[in-house]
Amino acid sequence: PNGTPAVVAPAKDGDKKAAPAKKAKAAAPVQLAAADVKANPPLSPKGVLPVGLDGKPLNTDFETGDLRDWTATGDAFKKQPILGDTVVARRAPNQSAHVGKYWIGTYERGLGDEATGTLTSKPFRLTHRYAAFLVAAGPYTSTRVEIVNTGNGNVIFSTPGGDPEKFKETNNSTETLAPVVADLERHQNKEVFIRVVDEQAGGHWGHLNFDDFKLYEERPVFANELKMSGKALAALAQKTAPKAPAPPPAPLDDVKFNGLSPDEAVKAMTLPPGFKVTVFAAEPDVKQPIAMCIDDRGRLWVIENYTYPIRKPGEKGDDRIVVFEDTDGDGKHDKRTVFIEGLNLATGIEYGFGGVFVGAAPWLLHIPIKETANGPQPAGEPVKVLEGFAWHDTHEMLNTFTWGPDGWLYGCHGVFTHSHVKVAGAPDTERQFINAGVWRYQPVKKRFEVFAEGTSNPWGIDFNEYGHCFIEACVIPHLFHMVQGGRYHRQAGQHYAPNFEEARRLVPDYFKQSFSPQAGQPENSYTFKDAKVQPINPFIYDDLKTIADHRHFLGATPHGGNARSDSAGGGHAHAGLMCYLGGSWPKEYHGKLFMGNIHGQRLNVDSPERKGSGYVGKHAPDFLNFNDRSSQTLNQMIDQDGNVFVIDWYDRQQCHNQRDPNVHDRSNGRIYKISYGDKKGTQVDLAKLSDDDLVKMQLSKNEWQVRHARRLLQERTQFVFTNEGPDGKGGTKVKFVPEPDGDLPGTFFIPANRRVIHDSLRKVLADSVEPTHQLRALWALHVTKGLEPAKGPSPAAALDQLKSKTEQVRAWTVQLLNENKKPGDAALKEFARLAKEDASPLVRLYLASACQRLTVAERLPIVEALLAHAEDATDHNLPLMYWYATEPIVAADPAKGALLLAKAKLPVVREYITRRMTAK
Repeated sequence: PNGTPAVVAPAKDGDKKAAPAKKAKAAAPVQLAAADVKANPPLSPKGVLPVGLDGKPLNTDFETGDLRDWTATGDAFKKQPILGDTVVARRAPNQSAHVGKYWIGTYERGLGDEATGTLTSKPFRLTHRYAAFLVAAGPYTSTRVEIVNTGNGNVIFSTPGGDPEKFKETNNSTETLAPVVADLERHQNKEVFIRVVDEQAGGHWGHLNFDDFKLYEERPVFANELKMSGKALAALAQKTAPKAPAPPPAPLDDVKFNGLSPDEAVKAMTLPPGFKVTVFAAEPDVKQPIAMCIDDRGRLWVIENYTYPIRKPGEKGDDRIVVFEDTDGDGKHDKRTVFIEGLNLATGIEYGFGGVFVGAAPWLLHIPIKETANGPQPAGEPVKVLEGFAWHDTHEMLNTFTWGPDGWLYGCHGVFTHSHVKVAGAPDTERQFINAGVWRYQPVKKRFEVFAEGTSNPWGIDFNEYGHCFIEACVIPHLFHMVQGGRYHRQAGQHYAPNFEEARRLVPDYFKQSFSPQAGQPENSYTFKDAKVQPINPFIYDDLKTIADHRHFLGATPHGGNARSDSAGGGHAHAGLMCYLGGSWPKEYHGKLFMGNIHGQRLNVDSPERKGSGYVGKHAPDFLNFNDRSSQTLNQMIDQDGNVFVIDWYDRQQCHNQRDPNVHDRSNGRIYKISYGDKKGTQVDLAKLSDDDLVKMQLSKNEWQVRHARRLLQERTQFVFTNEGPDGKGGTKVKFVPEPDGDLPGTFFIPANRRVIHDSLRKVLADSVEPTHQLRALWALHVTKGLEPAKGPSPAAALDQLKSKTEQVRAWTVQLLNENKKPGDAALKEFARLAKEDASPLVRLYLASACQRLTVAERLPIVEALLAHAEDATDHNLPLMYWYATEPIVAADPAKGALLLAKAKLPVVREYITRRMTAK
């Protein structure tokens, strides 16, 4: 991620010829002024500097500001030591975490990953048993710190910066220094020296950070200590580093091309028989495509992001939305409209409710649309619907929007950006913290929620035919089945409270702090400098893991597998996830999960297979290989014909670089159309269809049609009317208004078309045999308010579905009845019955999710019944989901916790109840 390849000069205007290629200017090295640098505090406990053979303390903390007492070879240790935290200056929010003012960093000050060399200290005697120092580096044995016996040359202690065995657990390279402790009892009073080694010539994180070597009489304990792996400890016990050479890395991938014209790129692709790819659009018509959506007419809306990677001050940026249309069905656009310009770091888009929802931190915007002879144009100024999305890390922001089957807008959020989101204009007491996770927004009721918490930097989300949510991830394992209320494996950071109730219970001070914009920034510029308190939940204890039974990279670490993982799937970094439900491709692709692989220039495919309450993600053959390193697809999406659009960022710079925007090639971008067979594309306009046609479309084999028709039905049923008196023409004047929450007052009336829609959908639900058809009818009833007791046919209409013979219908009914967190007494009674009697682990999973949205008193009988299912002890999801539902009960009433402990039949839950009861 730290390289600087040749790029093409920036260009934006689609009507101008792209500038010729030229070599990129190297990123300016970060160098801080001494007067601006304050010394960081020493480690606690404090150690002492080793004393040289001349009786003088050695400069092993580098606080002399130079390399006295050290001898350097090669280039890696030139311009050392480093003054101040240059890491945070070039790669915020990462930091060096050095001690004092000075430290060693073989990437800093323009050295880069290519520099190599050694740094060797003067010899000294080991006057103390323990030594400790700070280290951070990439996942290589070629970046390491050694303690060497001067007499015989044996290495008595060695720690690679990444300790490969340990990195199998952490799955992450880092710039942040962390302490390592060496027990040198057998070598006390021996003469030794320190050798800092950087032999890694290139590669991701091919450098080393080092600081503050000190000696200790008693073993120091550090909260963030890097524990040595069993392999490294065994080597230490043998008093020497392993003599056998480390296994060689996998060979570099043989990728044929690195930079092709759009037509050449299509010819270079490898894809299955029967499929073809057309260049739907390319430079100069599209550049920097970062997100897309499809409207009800099959037009493709694309965000061109020119602002990345540095957001511009104020509201205006350089991004725009361009609309593409294929009017003759040949797989290539023939109409292009610039919809809006001036967006600032826009990263997500979805069509609906008379406009497009656009993510541009700090806001989620809704831009209304009007149709004109020249194409779609804004019907007014963008409306801010959500605020508080941050951009600490500008490639880990809100992204990848899609409509869920429940009528909510879903999106992803990365781990290194820390947002405090609320409905625009709401008080700060309604903010919800989010970094890693999946969020959702209800556009009618104007509600924001964190759906599930955790993972890394997901940049792709979709639902399968049963409405189950899947996302891809980077760095950590790549595939997750996301369950409402789930807490998932995190790349970094601590688990947080994903709802108001949990946050107020655990960290009430979260809502008392200042969420004002950063000092000196425009009012809209939320980086939350003063919002230091996060609603951390220390009682999660464990989290849900990947469902994938494989990896897409080779080697011990994700970044170490970059450019070396062709046989495994291309690499760890993914973007875009599509569950293929288009109905026009061969059956073998139905329900498969397609993911873009950034370093592998391909589309990976995983096959989700049901197991227990969830899935196992099996490795299926890759679908498409671009055979071009510059290809970086960011998303793929089904169209009205069941074929697929793919957007390609197209850039030789594969990794995020937030310090230098010039490393990115802004002159190009591609949109491809993947089709099966020779059938031409069709023209559609679903908004012109009748209500009855949209209901019938719920049975389509093409999920695009199902989803768009369901959303249109939702839009058409959100209003009620009032009688405004005679209209002067013998009739009654009526006024349509958005429907209020709760029971409908007698002055409001439901339009007749809603009742007709409900009758038709109830018939589909009753008559269908296929579970997917039943679910579609159920979801459509929900979004059109057909399951709300006060507005539907009767309370029993929804409750009856809890007795359906289809487990998917029973499970989803639990979630839908609990959307407002007020399911009612009759539903709660049914939930408790299902928890005790239902044989389906899927239904029990949805009950565990529902419990997290209930009060302690309401959930207690349901949780008690769930914990009696000993057969769930080995399920992938259920033990931890049960625990997440149980923890608030134990916290609120230890006596009830003891009752649950006595009845629980799941060992993990029993352990965690005991642990929670003794916690402060």
